[in-house]
Amino acid sequence: MVPHALHASPVRRFVIGTAGHIDHGKTALVKALTGVDTDRWEEEKRRGITIDLGFAPLPLGDHVQASVVDVPGHEGFVRNMLAGATGIDVALLVVAADEGLMPQTEEHLAIIELLGVGRGIPVITKQDLVEPEWLDLVRSEVSERLKRSRVPWEPSIATSALTGEGLDELRSALRLVANDLVERPAEDLFRLPIDRVFAVAGAGTVVTGSTWTGTVAVGDAVRLLPLEREVRVRSIEVHGQAAERAVPGRRTALALVGVDKSELARGDVAVTGAGWRATTLLDAAVELLPGARKPIGSRTRLRVHLGTAEVLARVVQIRSIGPGEHGLARLVLETPLVARGGDRFVVRSFSPVTTIGGGVVLDPFPAPRPRLRQRRLAAGQLPIERLLVLAQEAGLAGLSTDSLPTRLGLLPGQVPTLITEAGKDLLSLGATVVARHALAAEATRLVEVLRRYHKEHPIDPGMSLQALRAAVPAPAPPPAVLDAVLEVGTRARQLEVTGSVARLAGWHPAFDAHTSDLREILARRLVDARWEVPTLAELEREFPGAPIRALLAHLAREGTAEPIDQERYAAPQALESFRSGLEAALAELGKATPAELRERFGLTRKYLIPLLEWADRRGITRRAGDARVLARLTAGKGGP
Repeated sequence: MVPHALHASPVRRFVIGTAGHIDHGKTALVKALTGVDTDRWEEEKRRGITIDLGFAPLPLGDHVQASVVDVPGHEGFVRNMLAGATGIDVALLVVAADEGLMPQTEEHLAIIELLGVGRGIPVITKQDLVEPEWLDLVRSEVSERLKRSRVPWEPSIATSALTGEGLDELRSALRLVANDLVERPAEDLFRLPIDRVFAVAGAGTVVTGSTWTGTVAVGDAVRLLPLEREVRVRSIEVHGQAAERAVPGRRTALALVGVDKSELARGDVAVTGAGWRATTLLDAAVELLPGARKPIGSRTRLRVHLGTAEVLARVVQIRSIGPGEHGLARLVLETPLVARGGDRFVVRSFSPVTTIGGGVVLDPFPAPRPRLRQRRLAAGQLPIERLLVLAQEAGLAGLSTDSLPTRLGLLPGQVPTLITEAGKDLLSLGATVVARHALAAEATRLVEVLRRYHKEHPIDPGMSLQALRAAVPAPAPPPAVLDAVLEVGTRARQLEVTGSVARLAGWHPAFDAHTSDLREILARRLVDARWEVPTLAELEREFPGAPIRALLAHLAREGTAEPIDQERYAAPQALESFRSGLEAALAELGKATPAELRERFGLTRKYLIPLLEWADRRGITRRAGDARVLARLTAGKGGP
């Protein structure tokens, strides 16, 4: 018999956020639902208004765990409201029965829509203060307004925190909504936007926030951005209860080892996995609310709210976007923040401060100087379409596969499949993916580089690979990418690579009458020199203006010359003669110093030493102190 535990329903976790005008009863509603007073500051209790974020667990049954974020309704604290609204799964739009829709209701509703909150429940509070006919009017007003909303809203629920009326109905509605929510995958990269930082005796620095994605366990390392510090998780709490692991959709507190409270602030982020970094540039699809006062254009200064961060930014490379319109924009951030492809954000005007629109991040790591007019990124594109656009823009630099989950907003496990699907357009080179078009275009460009080289050096065997690689525009791509470029050119029969030299496919050195004569003269010169091998510099002085290096390289390929070192070529028959004489001398003497061999061969040190070093490199001889001995006679012995 299978244990009952194996059939237990999975636990569904989600975050609920309040929204609404000041004094419409958001905090009282949360307290009535959860038993927790989320106004924790003395000033909040004294003034009777919520100033900062408040948090409370909301039990909704054995298999539903909800966290409630209570936000301030006062227009002066919208920035705090935004820090709490990001990352919520369900919005409770709170409207007081005795007042109805108010200005801050509209702004909070706009923020919920701009952030792409998936579901919402309108809650009419203080129903005990009004007559049934008035309550019906408020219900109708709320219903008519929410018909125009992009968020799917449940029917409104009337409540009273004083009498408890409607609270059970609200809990039931939340349980039903929870069943329809898409679970945040635990196998994603961990990300926790920080909304509070404080110190606890014995625990150290503690950060709190709503876990957006992924999981982290006690003892794991997390990276703090934009601080760029890796720290260890000492302990984890979820709504005051110790936990071994933080999971998505829950209010989480991490006690961290390795960072001081003063080094962190709201807006920072704790993450795991590669590919994350703070950015000061965002390419985004931006929309302006119909009620925005004026268009935004190039150099417009804005306030960008993403996650729990608020940063100032300027808009650049943009066609003016008017109220109610959409468009592409680049945001130059005055302070780094952490973003991921697909993240939603809200923009507020610089002054006077009011919510004017929002957008979605298309690329958190764009190139510094893109041609935005040529960009083809757009909201709603499939991941594979965005990947191909980014790869084409990256050119030979390619895209790091580690960056793709962050850049495209994908699960790490989805990346290999996506790259495979794009195989006809992309080439995977280890940790880098490159657009095949970029490889082909660079191969064609290098063909022209080789063509010019052959024209300037008609008798060279080709261009060294080192020089050809140096001809690739900066920044230099990874070596594997350059190898792929050469392979593309080779397969297309545009070029060929032999050893360390590249040349046009089918190309051969071209000799005119003059260089043909020089080739013959130079070959005879080496034969006549015998063991008194001239240097390249000496030959260039002897034959001014002649392409000595290229001719000697050609003679070496023909077999009529052999390099002794980088500066000397000798006739093969002369080297064979020297070898025979050297072996005979050492067989007779056993070992011999350069001075003794100089007498034997009648050579000065200028000519003898390069020949002896050549013999050492060829394995004919080996050094034994100041002397030479035959290598074959000493092979396998520990010494001379």
